[in-house]
Amino acid sequence: MHARTVAPSFRPVRAVLLVLAMLAAVVAVALPAAGPARAAVPDRWGFAFLDNPTPPAGYVPDPTRQWGSWPSPASNPVKVDQLAVGSYLVHFPFIAGPGGIAHATAVGRTGNWCQIKGWSTAGTGQDVAVNCYRPGGAPDNTLFTVLYTTSSGTPSPAGGSYGYTFSDISGAVLAQYNSAGAVNTVSHGSTGIWKAWLPGLGLSTAAGNIEVTAVDAVQGARCKVADWAPAASGQTVVVSCFDAAGAPYDTRWTLSYSLKRALHGPAFPPKSFGYLWFNGGVPAATNFNSSGATNTLAGSVPFTITLPGVAVPSDTAHATAYGPGPGWCGLALPWARSAGTVKLYTICFNAAGSPVSAPFLTAYTSAF
Repeated sequence: MHARTVAPSFRPVRAVLLVLAMLAAVVAVALPAAGPARAAVPDRWGFAFLDNPTPPAGYVPDPTRQWGSWPSPASNPVKVDQLAVGSYLVHFPFIAGPGGIAHATAVGRTGNWCQIKGWSTAGTGQDVAVNCYRPGGAPDNTLFTVLYTTSSGTPSPAGGSYGYTFSDISGAVLAQYNSAGAVNTVSHGSTGIWKAWLPGLGLSTAAGNIEVTAVDAVQGARCKVADWAPAASGQTVVVSCFDAAGAPYDTRWTLSYSLKRALHGPAFPPKSFGYLWFNGGVPAATNFNSSGATNTLAGSVPFTITLPGVAVPSDTAHATAYGPGPGWCGLALPWARSAGTVKLYTICFNAAGSPVSAPFLTAYTSAF
């Protein structure tokens, strides 16, 4: 009698539990689609290294140096089309959407530089146009790294901070992100000079990394970090831009700032990233390695930056010049990996395009 009365009483409970379990499974699947904007940065991103300066149509660049946030990046690679001498269109699949920023860095010893022409959605993908030039301003076929990233929401606490700005010539902000939830602003000074304000980010002393890229569809342009004033309330960065002849020049530009975060915004994952600022010395908090090791700097033309414990393909790297004057910086060679260690070869040039020892900021990240 007892068995007959107790067992039936459990049937409805088991049914309810089954329904609840099914609902929980549905919620567990549904929540991540809405969650990343609140819990992680960025929303969409991709990077690549063009390892062939004269690629055939639909060229797939080095698969160990490209990745992105779309489904199955290994099966859906980045592709590049060359439009003209020194002009390229990079196709990132399945990450179409508004906003965001892009960076490009030339790879080579000849003094060539690369800049962003623009970016736009193309069906379900995001296309980034990159133009490259030789010293003097003539378009030239060039190896380069390229990165696109866009973020929204406030990330969950994970240490560090991140922000970016896409500025018009006037200082109007065309796209921006700030992980503290604040609003970045830009003011225009004299020709080729802007002051960017990133409130709530960083520390009162120099800490983190900055990357800057010119955005110009008309002619060759170069942009750099002219000055950096850290404060507990936020980061002030002076951006200066020049034309191909080295004269101050008004153009659009992108800037990204990261502290204990990868240069496209996230942190842990990826578990493998780092950055370094050389300004005659290396301020301690601008020398970061996510493995806990210490990056080292050697040489000068080019510099060799050794980052132990973080070499994990697929990966990318960028560099930006620092200080007054029209000089610029890039990567002399593709980065090298060996036994978990990555070496970056940052090289800088004076206004005439001759290699020189000069201050720079550089950053490396794996996708993982």
